[in-house]
Amino acid sequence: MQRHIPATMATQHPDNANAPYWERDGDGFVSAYEELDECVSSFRDLGVSEFMWDWEGKFADEAVVDRLFAKYYGHFKKRNLGRDEFLTFRIPNVSHEPGYSLMRALMVILTAEDFAGDLKFHSPPLFEVILPMAESPRQLLYIQDAFEKLAKFKAKTFTHHKSRHREYLEVIPLFEGVDNQTAVREFLEEYVSLHRKRFGTRPAYLRPFLARSDPALVSGVAANVLANKVALSDIAEFSRKQKVPCFPIIGTGSLPFRGGLSPLAIKEFLREYGGIRTVTIQSAFRYDFPLPSVKAAVKHLSRELPKTQTQILSVDDRHTAVGLVKKFSATYQVTLKKLLPDLPEFFAAVPRRRERHLHIGLLAYKRAAGKLSLPRAITFTAAFYSLGVPPEFLGFGRTLAKLSPPELAVLFKYYRNLKFDLDRAGRYLNRGNLLELSRKNRGWRQVAQDISELERILKMKFGPRTEREKLHVHLSSNLLIERRRPHEVARLIAETGKLRRSLG
Repeated sequence: MQRHIPATMATQHPDNANAPYWERDGDGFVSAYEELDECVSSFRDLGVSEFMWDWEGKFADEAVVDRLFAKYYGHFKKRNLGRDEFLTFRIPNVSHEPGYSLMRALMVILTAEDFAGDLKFHSPPLFEVILPMAESPRQLLYIQDAFEKLAKFKAKTFTHHKSRHREYLEVIPLFEGVDNQTAVREFLEEYVSLHRKRFGTRPAYLRPFLARSDPALVSGVAANVLANKVALSDIAEFSRKQKVPCFPIIGTGSLPFRGGLSPLAIKEFLREYGGIRTVTIQSAFRYDFPLPSVKAAVKHLSRELPKTQTQILSVDDRHTAVGLVKKFSATYQVTLKKLLPDLPEFFAAVPRRRERHLHIGLLAYKRAAGKLSLPRAITFTAAFYSLGVPPEFLGFGRTLAKLSPPELAVLFKYYRNLKFDLDRAGRYLNRGNLLELSRKNRGWRQVAQDISELERILKMKFGPRTEREKLHVHLSSNLLIERRRPHEVARLIAETGKLRRSLG
């Protein structure tokens, strides 16, 4: 019997501007100790059915399952972990970063099974992990082999406890770059082949995870959306031909640059991302909107997401879409390189919302665009939006102006919410700040050109419309004036984040 596939997955992404509704001190900072209550609140109060527990780049509570079962025994007695609700670890990828916490995470999975068995709960409570930056199918097999060896070692060595654990671990590959996403079919085909050789059978199912923040950070929003569409089409075709059920996940934030999934844009999201079976419900979604609308949105997603159909790209359209990914990405990266020298002070001022490892020395963990060193996607998005220059615009207009009619047709066919996304982002445009930044840096003048081209081609006019959006522009003007006062810049970034209902 196939397990239930959750439609919604709450995550610990720190993009909330407001304090969580459940937080007592109301400072908006979620400590590692508060994440336990956050997890259960997501299940119990919001109706989310999966929670991502991040072991990658942040401090994680190794006693998470023990604490959950001890503190919320009554809840998990009724709603068994691993059957009705799901806790999914995001583990470090040892190919890219030190794997200090990998063994600890795997041991928690094994010992949690023993504890659940003793309590007569569903077992195993944990059986699946997310592997970030998946680039080779062998990385998945490495994790599965390591888990099997560790399980056998535990069973052989610790004989005081009758072994109930299984030795097979499900692994969710997370595809973070546009090139990785457009090559997802080859990845999955090779993984199935390796899996058959190693385990004698195909995987029972797969949950390919498509990133929607880091690819935008590195390649721009248009390239990211098109890469998502190519990947979704390829996954559907792979599933049909290989007869392996696939349930794609997408990692979306609330602002258009990071996916545009908010309680105010559910209908548009479902229209854009047909075929997705699980969406991430990040902190801004949960904490920057009224609680009743959040609950209603989660319920709507749970009901409607499984019904959506994947847009299948023809061979010609796929070829054109991959070419567009490269074109949009190239212009975006050249533009971004010119802007980055003006931004470190703003990146540094973005308020912290979670406990994370210091990104120095061996614990360094950075995204990159070629040789460019970039901050995290939330920090990046928060800085640009707070300055009144939404990053959706970078390179977009100049690339659009150079596209042929067939290319434009493919772009509009598969990026269904293009105008909707740009309209949402454009409401936070501060033309005065853009003009001021342009005086000393030609890169910002190119962004102004992008905006002009978009307005001309799409027959749109960007700028604030509501009083809330006009206040956002006012505060973003103050932010540029106060740029030499870090504490004031941090305050203004937090305040503008509340107005746009997401930090970044």
